[in-house]
Amino acid sequence: MTMRGALGFVFGSVAGVVCGVAAGLLLAPRSGAESRAMAADAMNDAWDSAVDAYERGSKAVTDKVGAVRPSVDATSDELRAKVDLARERMDQLRDSLSETVAATSAQVQEAVSSVTDKVTEVAAEMDAADEVAAEGVQVEVVEEAGEVVETVEAEADADAEAVEAEDADAE
Repeated sequence: MTMRGALGFVFGSVAGVVCGVAAGLLLAPRSGAESRAMAADAMNDAWDSAVDAYERGSKAVTDKVGAVRPSVDATSDELRAKVDLARERMDQLRDSLSETVAATSAQVQEAVSSVTDKVTEVAAEMDAADEVAAEGVQVEVVEEAGEVVETVEAEADADAEAVEAEDADAE
């Protein structure tokens, strides 16, 4: 039942009681004083009955709330403890993850530096080898019958073999 329907029922009941009392007073075979005394007694009895019902209901509600409260308090304390434990665990996981990321980052930086150094060394060695091999090479271009013939002296071959041998020893 909606709140509006409940209020309508209560007001209708009160209006019905008022109309019934008025009709009873007007149509009663007793005298006015006697009817007023009976009406006053009936109203006092109804009032006392309503007060008693309110007190019984209030006590019942208070007792039920008092009986449920320890259970609710225990459950809420348990939930708070679980939430606190979960927060602590999340903090631990966050710290652990941060440490792992920092350590891994340092390892990656070291690996990148190592690879960069090796690449630089190999590039320097290759540049040096190219310069040594190029020093001993002499190229002559001779044109015979429309063809270009290149001749390379034997020294270039020997120098190139010496450089390759030094590279093999260095590795």
